Amino acid sequence: MSAPERRYVISLGCPDRTGIVAAIANFLAEHGGWIIEAAYHADPDTGWFFTRQEVRADSLPFDVAELRARFAEVARELGEQTDWRVTDTAERKRAMILVSRAGHCLYDLLGRVASGELDVDVPAVIGNHPDLADITRAHGIPFHHVPFPRAGTDPDAKAAAFGEVRRLVEAHDPHAVVLARFMQVLPTELCEEWAGRAINIHHSFLPSFVGARPYHQAHARGVKLVGATCHYVTAELDAGPIIEQDVIRVDHADAVPDMVRKGRDIEKVVLARGLRWHLEDRVLVHGNRTVVFH
Repeated sequence: MSAPERRYVISLGCPDRTGIVAAIANFLAEHGGWIIEAAYHADPDTGWFFTRQEVRADSLPFDVAELRARFAEVARELGEQTDWRVTDTAERKRAMILVSRAGHCLYDLLGRVASGELDVDVPAVIGNHPDLADITRAHGIPFHHVPFPRAGTDPDAKAAAFGEVRRLVEAHDPHAVVLARFMQVLPTELCEEWAGRAINIHHSFLPSFVGARPYHQAHARGVKLVGATCHYVTAELDAGPIIEQDVIRVDHADAVPDMVRKGRDIEKVVLARGLRWHLEDRVLVHGNRTVVFH
């Protein structure tokens, strides 16, 4: 299989006005940049403009570091509120995965990584239970067991456990920290440090049925659809910017275990999609909302 074509990805958001597209296009054309993919969105509610563009790396006469330096001048001309980044598809992305006991999301992610469907390195998996160690190591990936105290028993021990998780994660400086049904609430300081990198899968179609046992809540309410939400983690529980959602139909004959089983299928797909789009720099965050260029 031939290696994928190397590209530079330019993502940008700024207050909307005329001339933004022209400024970017003229800059790239001036240096011979060959645009492979381009997407745009103007949000009338916020007055912001968003774009994502992929450029053939071999069409430019300089490397990604110089591209960033030169493009910074374009961004400055667009205004001090401009939020932008330039990434290089030749740089391998890294994702740390945090788990508890439920393994369906981890199995799915490891399978996609092994098959090359998810183009990412997984330096390690961290679990607050040892249940998923064997499947992780079977994929040749280290597993770190960091035990947590029972809820409400020892806050100092819990803080120490999160300190160890933080140390293990930051040792690899990952592009994503994936909470693959990790049943611990991240402390505020980690939410802030991993902002825009920590990705959670919630087994509910948020904002419905937040918190614990959403399938039980859904069953009690008699819903006909259950879903899953992939979102960035913030200090407000289950309220971070949403990356992806999907649903599956249930009916009156489904007991809670049936809803859980069906919901797990959706959780796997939604998490994989959200992680892929994050790793491909297709998600732009503005406030508590996202623009996702599929």
